[in-house]
Amino acid sequence: MSVIRPKPPEDPIAYDRTAVWTPGGVSAASLDACAARLERARTDVLGSADVAVPDRLLDDYNTGGGRAGSQLFAILQAARQIRDTVDRVIVLGDGIGGLAARAIFESCAHPCHNELCRGERGGRPRLFFRGPDFDNDALQGLLDVVSPAGKPRGSDLLDQWAVIVARQSSSDAAANAATRIVLAALSESVGGDRVELARRVVPITGQAGGLASVAASLGCTESFTIPDDVGAGDSVFTPLSLLPAAVAGIDVVRLLQGAAAMNRRFREAQVAENPVLQCAGVLRLMAEHRGMVRVLTSRNSQLAAVCHWHERLAPHQSAPLTTHVVVREPRRDPLVVPALAGCSANEDGLDHMVGTPLPDLLAAARTTGTQATWPSDTIVLPRVDEHTIGQLFQFLVLTKLVKCVPSDCQPGIR
Repeated sequence: MSVIRPKPPEDPIAYDRTAVWTPGGVSAASLDACAARLERARTDVLGSADVAVPDRLLDDYNTGGGRAGSQLFAILQAARQIRDTVDRVIVLGDGIGGLAARAIFESCAHPCHNELCRGERGGRPRLFFRGPDFDNDALQGLLDVVSPAGKPRGSDLLDQWAVIVARQSSSDAAANAATRIVLAALSESVGGDRVELARRVVPITGQAGGLASVAASLGCTESFTIPDDVGAGDSVFTPLSLLPAAVAGIDVVRLLQGAAAMNRRFREAQVAENPVLQCAGVLRLMAEHRGMVRVLTSRNSQLAAVCHWHERLAPHQSAPLTTHVVVREPRRDPLVVPALAGCSANEDGLDHMVGTPLPDLLAAARTTGTQATWPSDTIVLPRVDEHTIGQLFQFLVLTKLVKCVPSDCQPGIR
């Protein structure tokens, strides 16, 4: 076997709007008529510095003399320090930034990451996400896992834990209380050692507010500041999401490369071949003709958190246009239907399918009897991995930023 690792695939995602067309309403012709307005909307959006966040992070990181001073390098260094120190990490997040962190983890990490032993996790910690909605029993249950009452403190790495507090706002009393409770438990876990406590807490916060003051008081050895003007969509590619992902061993460089690739398509592709502009145009037309807004759905369980994140990014209060996110092929080798020893009478009726790849079987089942009663469009992912998920996030952010045509070309998302 060759010791040279093949270059990971970088296939583009696709957008299919053919199931949206409705007689006497939204049509391909009506979308084509919006081309000039879509072009103007693109120009407006490209004038926003927020769009280039993934590109800037990569450029700073890839600059020969500046890598060590780049934010991405600092994120990777902080993630390495956490991985080498603890086996469990609580991520306390607020708002859409916390949801993005969870969505990246659930889509790109091993589906059973927390159930694997440390060796099978590649030495990466288990991650537990809480927020933006906090629940007493859920938080207490999490503390039972990371810091069980009465358990003797020891030096074993598997008993150690840390906290990433990823919050832009300090105005949520419930989030502030949850943070204080977790920090108090961590302080007890390290025997009140303030130096060790400072090493175990990584705050990612706005430039001012209570959490920033707490971080300064603790003297945290690692911390990150998010500018106050960073909007909801922009927070996907900040330490709020990237640090927890890097701690879990997710390749955040490839994630950013996927986002940068989507930026490039948005910047360069003609309107008729531009997935962002086509999708934004469809959304605007459906809102005008049918009073619809988008709701994102997927039958792939790894993408459930991405759909939840999108609900917060683009909440809907009227009839939804369903956008299906489908995955063309699995990331790992397909399972196949096996012969079942001890069953000779074809009890489950599957003997004729022995050797059939499971993805093929699932795809056939999902398309049987699913004729849509409402218009719908589709985002097609080649697979679920870092590069594809980076594309998907940036696709959704850009589509929302365009939020354009035919009557409105004002970008913006806050």
